[in-house]
Amino acid sequence: MSHEGFYGPIAAPVWQAAQQVRLLICDVDGVFSDGRIYLGNNGEELKAFHTRDGYGIKALLNAGIQVAVITGRQSSIVENRMKALGIPHIFQGIDDKLAPFRWLLQHYQLQPEQVAYIGDDMVDLPVMQQVGLGVCVADGHPRVKQLAQLVTYLNGGHGALRELADLLLLSQDKINHAHGMSI
Repeated sequence: MSHEGFYGPIAAPVWQAAQQVRLLICDVDGVFSDGRIYLGNNGEELKAFHTRDGYGIKALLNAGIQVAVITGRQSSIVENRMKALGIPHIFQGIDDKLAPFRWLLQHYQLQPEQVAYIGDDMVDLPVMQQVGLGVCVADGHPRVKQLAQLVTYLNGGHGALRELADLLLLSQDKINHAHGMSI
């Protein structure tokens, strides 16, 4: 049996896992962005973020679902974007994503099955395999897609985060009450 999501059918086990989520942890490059990094002649770094993803993150936070970021790169662009979205915990320059994952569990007093993680590459697997809902974006690494419980219909940086946010809100019957902002 499956449930009908906004983007396509959702398998019953994924729907049930989504109902339990109280914290969404996100990778950045390849999830919030399409994974490309633009470098200027003067060393400036640019990334593109989708406003629909921003809306989804704000809607989750307004619905009482916490959001955190764990990323391997260090960037002031990421810091500024995540702060603008209201994400309180931003872990950058992290090689071992399990340490901040464990800290977040303790901080929010959650069990792993109450957490969703969305990523796109091999570095995301250690956390993805410990949470209740491990998600890979549609254009993620093939191995990560194989091991994820859910692969989004949309690509990273092109609405995949909004897709996941909508699923979490829909499965928890919060979709009509949680509003975000396109920022």
